[in-house]
Amino acid sequence: MIHRQIDLPPGPFPRVVPWHSHCAEQATLENSNMRVLVLGSGVIGTSVAYYLARSGHEVTVVDRQPGPGLETSYANAGEISPGYSAPWAGPGVPLKAIQWLLMHHSPLVIKPLLDPGMWTWCLQMLANCNERAYRVNKARMVRLAEYSRDCLKELRADIGIQYDARSQGTLQLFRTQKQLDGIGKDTEILRQHGVPFEVLDRAGYLQHEPALAGVQEKFVGGLRLPGDETGDCFQFTNRLADAARALGVQFHFGVDIQGIDHAGDQITGVRTSRGTLTADHTVLALGSYSTQMLKPLGLHIPVYPVKGYSITVPITDAAQAPESTIMDETHKVAVTRLGDRIRVGGTAQLSGFNLDLDAARRRTLEFVVTDLFPKGGDVSRAEFWCGLRPMTPDGTPILGATRLRNLSLSTGHGTLGWTMAAGTGRVLADLISGRTPEISMEGLTMARYGRGGRTQPHSPTPAHAAAETPT
Repeated sequence: MIHRQIDLPPGPFPRVVPWHSHCAEQATLENSNMRVLVLGSGVIGTSVAYYLARSGHEVTVVDRQPGPGLETSYANAGEISPGYSAPWAGPGVPLKAIQWLLMHHSPLVIKPLLDPGMWTWCLQMLANCNERAYRVNKARMVRLAEYSRDCLKELRADIGIQYDARSQGTLQLFRTQKQLDGIGKDTEILRQHGVPFEVLDRAGYLQHEPALAGVQEKFVGGLRLPGDETGDCFQFTNRLADAARALGVQFHFGVDIQGIDHAGDQITGVRTSRGTLTADHTVLALGSYSTQMLKPLGLHIPVYPVKGYSITVPITDAAQAPESTIMDETHKVAVTRLGDRIRVGGTAQLSGFNLDLDAARRRTLEFVVTDLFPKGGDVSRAEFWCGLRPMTPDGTPILGATRLRNLSLSTGHGTLGWTMAAGTGRVLADLISGRTPEISMEGLTMARYGRGGRTQPHSPTPAHAAAETPT
């Protein structure tokens, strides 16, 4: 087998002034200007690479695709929704799951496989379907998501990145009074973390989404999260990759990652279709494929692929299209305005790593968008897509250190990779650089999993555990 070092352009590399003065104070000499290898160029891997380069590290990214953001980051729902961050596992979900499976336009699809990983993951998720676990897990997710939204705002101010962004909030719509009456536990956690929200009647939500006027009788009310945003994740990933290249980051595409070698407590190389790559530190950001890459290392994480679908619909009448993101609570489908397009995303399908496009799932997405915005777009010209969300049973991603001292993880973001990307990148850059992250890492690392992979809940911590994020 051919062994080679990562080929990097000659230094010196650009060293950007750290975003906070404490970064320079806390950085350790041994962790400065390292050679870091990032595996994966989705929105998570690209964000990690960018912030590592801003910290002065020499960064190389490898990915099997021909460019950045071409798998799960390509056509997601377009939501940047800190306030809507919540685990799928919650009180009452097992009963709801049965009801969902019986719906014509079901938000949940299970295709049974002889896959122990699927059924183990399902059992772990069921273990989190209680009030205590839900509160702990949602608090952890909101902490990272809120921080990430602040990081994204700062990033826009710093480099002027454009990605069809809008900052007009998320509107969750309820078709029944029972749904609306059941939002109490969510709004309590939002209030605890200082996340603004509005509970709206029909007149209230029409002020923000006037195109719903013709179908307003279908909904009894809504929950609006004005701090949420929208944007094209694929555009963002590619433009952030351009910004990372300007900082010296090298991207190598069309490279298959075959395995990771280690000796003792250290990674010694990453085997690829172009030889073995070595670096001072490696970050694994391979989404749903992270689990199988880690098993030979004796590292076991409960990340399983949950397939999601989307259609991207060209707008035919802007006045009849959504202004921002609408979440149909009954069908668990998000409808988002992205420039001159409507992105419609939803469905949770357990079917392993299968990437076949299911026509029935397209019909569900078409039904929801035409039910809400019948004159907004032309569904006959929609682009149909699917991707594999890397889900943990408790909903929270897995970030940071492993027992291998030069391997860090950044995976398990589920449906919230876009929402949590900027904050994840900054947290990983802080950790690898020897700095203390600006938010508490409690519950965000592998340490929360005990024997068998069950979540070990702890008391929620404040959403911002350190310095305020500048704008």
